[in-house]
Amino acid sequence: MAAFQHILATAPLPADLRGGVVAIGNFDGVHRGHQTVLERALAEAGRRGVPALVLTFEPHPRKVFRPDMPLFVLTPPPMKARLLSLLGFAALVEQPFTRDFASLSAEAFVTDVLEKNLGITHAVTGFDFHFGKDRQGGPAYLMAAGERHGFGVTLVDAFRDEGAEVVSSSRIRGLLSEGAVAEAAGLLGYRFTVESEVMGGQQLGRTLGFPTANMRLSAEAALKEGIYAVRFRRADGTLHDGVASFGRRPTVDDNGAPLLETFVFDFSGDLYGEVCQVSFFGFLRPEVKFEGLDALVAQMKRDEAEARALLAGVRPLSVLDAAMAF
Repeated sequence: MAAFQHILATAPLPADLRGGVVAIGNFDGVHRGHQTVLERALAEAGRRGVPALVLTFEPHPRKVFRPDMPLFVLTPPPMKARLLSLLGFAALVEQPFTRDFASLSAEAFVTDVLEKNLGITHAVTGFDFHFGKDRQGGPAYLMAAGERHGFGVTLVDAFRDEGAEVVSSSRIRGLLSEGAVAEAAGLLGYRFTVESEVMGGQQLGRTLGFPTANMRLSAEAALKEGIYAVRFRRADGTLHDGVASFGRRPTVDDNGAPLLETFVFDFSGDLYGEVCQVSFFGFLRPEVKFEGLDALVAQMKRDEAEARALLAGVRPLSVLDAAMAF
């Protein structure tokens, strides 16, 4: 199988990827609802014997139209690409989303992007996908455009969970803002995972016997501040269990920006400069300001024991989860 490719739509599409089946959407989170669309695209591509691609838009359109409203992006482009690669796609085609691009007519989107740039044979998207200036293009328009331009179209209905609620990125963001990472994982189909470079810190944890790998998340990351049981994946793919604090370190530095600090179990070494991933398995407790360092260390030991116990019994939620966090 050819290597997965992450391509900007402004660059020419490699010839071996033209004529494929294209799943279209933003797919932030690549959650179980998105996966129903993506699985249909993969199946259609397999049936036709052509590549399966994903066309997505960066930044998220809401960031362009509502820059005053912070958006907690669940899967920045590198994470989205990793997930799509694991699902079996040949490529992620990333369309820069600007006001100029948003002003394209629906017909120009079809002719310039889908037909000329991608040469698609079939499009797969959600039942509510709209495109083009002022959202001129909708499902009926796309179906008619496919007939005019000679490509097929599959529209996929909303996916509902076991409680008959629609699975959506906004719903998952809400759960993560409450620290409900286990519930969010049920909707994602895998453990929520972040990726960032390990940076230097004050090294206070090292002096307390709990050295941490410190990572800065996006300022828009609205994950509930607190202590979590996690899995830590190094750049070389090795995995370690751990316990992580996301927040402002109220006992030692209540004024700093939120920081993700992971105590990686059974590891010693230098992680500075590595781009690593942290997968969240369970919320242990909120952040607390302790009276002194002795009380903090005692609680950290309890957190470690609780995290080890929680992680000892976990099983993969899916094939995707197994590849991400096991």
